[in-house]
Amino acid sequence: MGLVPRLRFPEFREAGVWKVSSLGLLGGFIRGLTYSASDVSDDGLLVLRSTNIQDGSLILDKDLVFVSKGCSSELLLRNGDVVICMSNGSKALVGKNGEYFGNYRRNLTIGAFCSVFRPKLPFAKLIFQTECYSDFVSLSIGGGNINNLKNSVLEKFKAIIPQKKEEQEKIAGCISSLNALIAVQADKLDALKTHKKGLMQQLFPREGETVPRLRFPEFSDAEEWETTRLGEIASIRSGSTPPRSDPTFYSGGNIPWVKTTDLNNGFIYSTEECITSASNPKINPIESVLVAMYGGFKQIGRTGFLKVPAATNQALSVLNTKRNKVIPIYLLIWLNANVEQWKRIASSSRKDPNITGSDVAGFSISFPRVDEQKKIAECLTSLDTLIAEQADKLDTLKTHRKGLMQQLFPNPEAVAA
Repeated sequence: MGLVPRLRFPEFREAGVWKVSSLGLLGGFIRGLTYSASDVSDDGLLVLRSTNIQDGSLILDKDLVFVSKGCSSELLLRNGDVVICMSNGSKALVGKNGEYFGNYRRNLTIGAFCSVFRPKLPFAKLIFQTECYSDFVSLSIGGGNINNLKNSVLEKFKAIIPQKKEEQEKIAGCISSLNALIAVQADKLDALKTHKKGLMQQLFPREGETVPRLRFPEFSDAEEWETTRLGEIASIRSGSTPPRSDPTFYSGGNIPWVKTTDLNNGFIYSTEECITSASNPKINPIESVLVAMYGGFKQIGRTGFLKVPAATNQALSVLNTKRNKVIPIYLLIWLNANVEQWKRIASSSRKDPNITGSDVAGFSISFPRVDEQKKIAECLTSLDTLIAEQADKLDTLKTHRKGLMQQLFPNPEAVAA
């Protein structure tokens, strides 16, 4: 049986089998620009790197690098180009890609750890979203110590495409429309996050100030905010890790046990692991606020808010507030708004980035009276709900696209055979 997809538009059901073509025949590959630290400047030519490729899109508004160096016109990105990460310390990131839609007002290019694929036909861009492509990349870098792809390797990738140009265009148009809808929903999510960030900057006092720039009308004439240390408004303790060598501490356990990887900067209803009462763990009550002290810069300062009683490991600080001073949900919001302070503390004087219980106790917090705290919390948690709902919409569309791609392209196992 020839190569055909499981789902086909009605007018092409009798159009015959798909054909095999090397990716190098469907477009050209160009490796990125090499530059040195001395070429980096505050302005100039924008150079995209692997960090600018996220979730199948190119990020053009943060983590940007500019160089005072020219490059050939061939290497300047054009509308419809696909940017591919070719080298990275993480194998999971090699091969990730994103299409450029001509949405930058000046010239831009890519760094040497990336390549540009310039397609000869629109359909070719879809190949980089298929399972066959992902599998090929995994196999290509699977055995080496260096996570590196070469243009010559990708050029040899066997792509499967429809015989008829009209079917290619139909599929490309369908997926492009879905991609456009995903982009719109992603923009809405970004707008909500930006709005929340700006609102938080207004609802909390700036450094050196005792009142915020924006206050709810009923609190416009209220007193100045109080500033103190976490140790003054909350009890603080940490947990422990039962010895892994004793299975009675884990097997059949039903006590949620929180680790840094369980923290989500929000509510915790369940955990990856549970432990048993045999280890005599400290059980923390609902509405305890958790802060990660170890785990590298990606984890330090991450928070959680217990919605179930739970134990924790020793990498977390558990805070229970004096509620006549600070309510737990306000503490969570304050910590999330000031996460960068944890990173500065962790990197200030230690070889390994971490924070201590003393750092947590000495961490500064500013707060108004309790009724104003509740109002701030209600406002921001409502916004968090909107953000979560929008994120779910986006995830649903991405899942739909993945399923549609699997149906519109021949089975990867059939291709391999």
